[in-house]
Amino acid sequence: MTSILGISAYYHDSAACLVIDGEIVAAAQEERFTRKKHDPRFPIHAVRYCLQEGGVSLSDLKYIVFYDKPLVKFERILETYLAYAPQGVRSFIVSMPVWLKEKLLLKNLLQKELLSASSCISRQDLPPILFCEHHESHAASAFYPSPFDRAAVLCMDGVGEWATTSAWLGNGNTLMPLWEIPFPHSLGLLYSAFTYYTGFKVNSGEYKVMGLAPYGEPKYVKAILDHLIDLKADGTFRLNMEYFDYCTGLKMTGTKFDKLFGGPPREPESKLTQREMDLARSIQEVTEEVMLRLGRTLYRETSCDYLCLAGGVALNCVGNGRILREGPYKGLWIQPASGDAGGAVGAALAAWHQYEEHPRKASGHDQMKGSFLGPSFSNDQIEHFLQKLDAPYEVLADSRLFDHIADQLAAGKVVGWFQGRMEFGPRALGARSILGDPRNPKMQSVMNLKIKYRESFRPFAPSVLRERVSDYFDLNTDSPYMLLVAPVLERRRLPFPANRTSLWGIDLLNVPRSDIPAVTHLDYSARVQTVHRETNPRYYQLLKAFEAKTGCAVLVNTSFNVRGEPIVCTPEDAYRCFMRTEMDILVLENCVLTKSKQKPLQGDTNWQNEFELD
Repeated sequence: MTSILGISAYYHDSAACLVIDGEIVAAAQEERFTRKKHDPRFPIHAVRYCLQEGGVSLSDLKYIVFYDKPLVKFERILETYLAYAPQGVRSFIVSMPVWLKEKLLLKNLLQKELLSASSCISRQDLPPILFCEHHESHAASAFYPSPFDRAAVLCMDGVGEWATTSAWLGNGNTLMPLWEIPFPHSLGLLYSAFTYYTGFKVNSGEYKVMGLAPYGEPKYVKAILDHLIDLKADGTFRLNMEYFDYCTGLKMTGTKFDKLFGGPPREPESKLTQREMDLARSIQEVTEEVMLRLGRTLYRETSCDYLCLAGGVALNCVGNGRILREGPYKGLWIQPASGDAGGAVGAALAAWHQYEEHPRKASGHDQMKGSFLGPSFSNDQIEHFLQKLDAPYEVLADSRLFDHIADQLAAGKVVGWFQGRMEFGPRALGARSILGDPRNPKMQSVMNLKIKYRESFRPFAPSVLRERVSDYFDLNTDSPYMLLVAPVLERRRLPFPANRTSLWGIDLLNVPRSDIPAVTHLDYSARVQTVHRETNPRYYQLLKAFEAKTGCAVLVNTSFNVRGEPIVCTPEDAYRCFMRTEMDILVLENCVLTKSKQKPLQGDTNWQNEFELD
């Protein structure tokens, strides 16, 4: 066996991935173990999990591959900083000691961290550490697990070592770089600037901007195109750095940005106004236009029928949906962990296919295994935990479980659903999910305000049986990773009332927009997840049971967490979340807990973690 460990770390969303003989065996983000959202630290817990899942030790690995080349990044950013920094700062930067540059190579630091992950290995026995370029890691994570033998690859994010956008041609086991757009000209950072300006947190609040966009009008599109971004017909662009502060300062935007849009950034957690909605709509439309133009240009250059996407911008599922509907491609595949976490997957696969030159043969199905690559827990482990808590529960055989939970969902109950291996990436896909009835017009507001404790304007996603997707949405392709937005079919829509303009926020959410109102956004769109029997048989069975009882093949699916926390990993995490929210039912594999029967939490912060990985 050839075992390769991929690692991403030290920026945000650190993660580890184990590849054995070219197969992705395990992958997980560090945040799921530490409970620190977007944890950037070395992923020691994720590394331990991956090795345990694969049954290998550090000394068994042939390579450890880091998703970035830190010295390249340092040199490039230093070059840019010198170009934009005030003169008074330049002498300090130029005289920066050599040891600081060398530290950025990270090799010694990585060796130290890896040795702390295992006490049974010495430094000289550590396998070689390789470094893969950041955008190469993204491109490898997009192409190598994809179902395509030949495809164009587009990577868009904030910044890698130097690139912010890069284009590649994937063919067999090779990835050929075509062109790139360099820092500081970045579509990801442009979007993040508006995330910051509208009062949300950079690197985590971008999806809130996307969700807010349908509430606004595109009144600032012209200002963005006239002042902030010089967008060419082929999709390439340059930013006007007079309006931004991220090169040399501690903020995303500068004073000229404030003047252009009529005031300072919104204070976080303050009331949202029409200005923020219009800004969100405007930057979303500009982003979609850039994505479409770049996709079309890459098609003309490569003549590929298929496109693979990765990088943080590829999580913009509205833009992805437009590329699928309006672009020239026959098919689209997006890495489910498109952000930096997915770089661990790409780094490991790049070492296998490029460094080791192993062949690759596309099978027509992707190789991410539904993204169910994290830890799982047995019924025995779960029952042992619940008995120690003295928590009332019942065990239902599969023959009863799915029908019973379908009944509860149809009755309007909110269900925490914990099954099998945890998802890798930012989306819950039916392994660590909170579920509800999409037909219930109150479900969206209930789940936002009483379960998720998050902003009322944010939409929820539908999970739909793959064979029924075209009965609900203008979509007839796989979307297993919830990374495509599609319109709800016209025949399922309900007209808005005449007084729509007098409504806002939660009032708009309470106006049914279709016969599946809980998953229909303000603009009649939905972020669709298709559920497949092959990759998630238990969630598929639940949907089939719900369909049999109600005629509806759709469920509301949101991640099993509350605002500000990572998705749950262990049964303990799930029980805590269940008890701290107004969820009605918790299903841990075959163990079913009813909220009304539970005792109040007592001193839960002192619980010993029952599920700490060795």
